[in-house]
Amino acid sequence: MNYDDLTALIRRLALEAGDRIMEVYNGPDFEVKAKSDASPVTEADEAADRLISAGLRAAYPDIPLITEEQADSHGLSASTFLIVDPLDGTKEFVQRRGDFTVNIAYVEKGVPVRGVVYAPAKGRLFYTQADGTAVEETGALDKTKPGNLRRLSVSKPDNGALMVVASKSHRDQATDDYIAKYAVKDMTSAGSSLKFCLVATGEADLYPRLGRTMEWDTAAGDAVLRGAGGVVVRFDDHQPLAYGKSGWDNPFFIAHAPGVTLKS
Repeated sequence: MNYDDLTALIRRLALEAGDRIMEVYNGPDFEVKAKSDASPVTEADEAADRLISAGLRAAYPDIPLITEEQADSHGLSASTFLIVDPLDGTKEFVQRRGDFTVNIAYVEKGVPVRGVVYAPAKGRLFYTQADGTAVEETGALDKTKPGNLRRLSVSKPDNGALMVVASKSHRDQATDDYIAKYAVKDMTSAGSSLKFCLVATGEADLYPRLGRTMEWDTAAGDAVLRGAGGVVVRFDDHQPLAYGKSGWDNPFFIAHAPGVTLKS
């Protein structure tokens, strides 16, 4: 894999998909359909998926592509693959809350090594560079060339005063009970894969997820966080979260800066 080419492509595709999503978001009322698992899907999800999938398949026809919106891809099995959630946080999108993202990642031998997370309504773009380091790009977000880049690095946490981020739409008592085991200075909530990015930027130290997620929900944010020096581990045994699992679903997990002393 040529990581320079990959980085340029997934960055551009994420920005183009973001434009398409925002056309729907800022337009008149849009139809919300229910998928087989009862989760919502809109024309924005589908349009973004078509755009990203076409771009990835043209560039990498021989690499398996897993995408949330194409059920036939869910039956594939691979350890090295591209994985896409064209609109993560559809509930946030439908309620026009802005906390939704475009997610594209490349997983190599079960590890998400490169990824992009773009929050078009917030104008925040996070991705891994060719060397694997994570950056946030600011400015005009020109599709042809990167603008100002800020290298991301996780916090050096104070275990007596942790910053915690949790899900906005999927918060439950089990999550609150787990967070209560820590000495928390402040807590914020965010939708979609933005939570990984808040840990990557040092805006949060800890993001526990005690709920169902799929690999396309997490791979891009996981790659960005790894590129910033962070880690994502399974909740049960604190081993690194692996990808390419059968069915593409994740166990509960904890994303954190390495200095956090994890509770069991």
